[in-house]
This record gives sequence, C-alpha cells and structure tokens, in this order.
Amino acid sequence: MEGVVRIFARAAALVIGSILLGIGINGFLVPHQLLDGGIIGIALILQYYFDFPAGLWSALLSIPLIIYAWVKDRNQFHGSFYGMIVTAVFIDLFAPYQFFLPIWLSAILGGAICGIGVGIMLRYKTSTGGTDLIAYFVAKATPLNIGFIIAFMDGLIVLLGYQTLGLQSVVFSTITILIAGYLASVCYERF
Repeated sequence: MEGVVRIFARAAALVIGSILLGIGINGFLVPHQLLDGGIIGIALILQYYFDFPAGLWSALLSIPLIIYAWVKDRNQFHGSFYGMIVTAVFIDLFAPYQFFLPIWLSAILGGAICGIGVGIMLRYKTSTGGTDLIAYFVAKATPLNIGFIIAFMDGLIVLLGYQTLGLQSVVFSTITILIAGYLASVCYERF
C-alpha cells in the first residue's frame, strides 16, 4: 500500500508541477518575452526567434539529459522522462492563455509559479528533464544548494537572451529566475 501511495504522490507532483510551469511560462513570461532559465529558457529564446512551440523545443533539447539520467539513475530517469513529456504538453497546451499584467508583476508571479512547480517535481524525484535534472545530480554529488545551482544555470541562459531580447527582458528575467530558484529550493528541501 505504501508503494502505491508513493507512486500516486509522484504522479500528482509531476502533473501539478507541469501545470504550474505551463501557467507560469505562458501566463506571465511569454506576454513580455521574459525567460525562465535552463532548457525551457533556451526553448523560449527559440520560440521568440522562430515561433516554434516552446514545449516541443524543451523536450527535444532535453533528450541528451534524459539519456544521461538513464545511465546514472534509473529512478530519476523515469520521473524525468515522464516529466519532460508532461511538461512539454502543458507548456504547449497553455500557450494561448496569457495574462497581460505589468512586467514587474509578471516577472514575480511567473518566477513564483515556475519555482514552486519545479520544486514540487524535484521533491518527488521527477523533473522537467532540463537543467533542473543537472542541478539534481550536482546537488547530490556536492554540498551545493539545488536552488543556487538552478539560479546559476538559469542566469547563464538569461544572459544568452540579452542580444535577442534586450536589457529590460534580462533584468526582469533575472528577477524571475531568482524567485524561481529560491522557491524551488524551499519546496524541494522543506516540504
């Protein structure tokens, strides 16, 4: 019975986290061309450039990380593989739903919602298959905080978007990823 509850909790975390990411990204980040970090951030840059669905981009870009998880941690592989697929579906499914709020409020709410989604997923050993999977492996092997690792990698991705999106997007995207990294860490470690 305990195993069934654990499987149900993990599946619920995967779906809830993916829904939160789909809402956070499309509802708050996309209207202002803000970025999340990691693979999803790269997928958003590609979406802004080529108008190709961010969910599909994120799934395609995550394939090498999923293969790495298959080799290193089969338990994490399953959660990441399913997480990658479910997250990609919800990101593309929620693409039409956008909230046109002031940019500062969108950055805060988008970061909070995405951070909680990622944190919930990581807490139950699932992920989007993106750089949060890298952060999971690095945090397991080092004393570094998982939220710090996510925020650092996300910051690098946001800097990549500077040339495309400009300074305003970089500043508010940085706010987004700092909030997301902090809340991912809180959800992962404390709940």
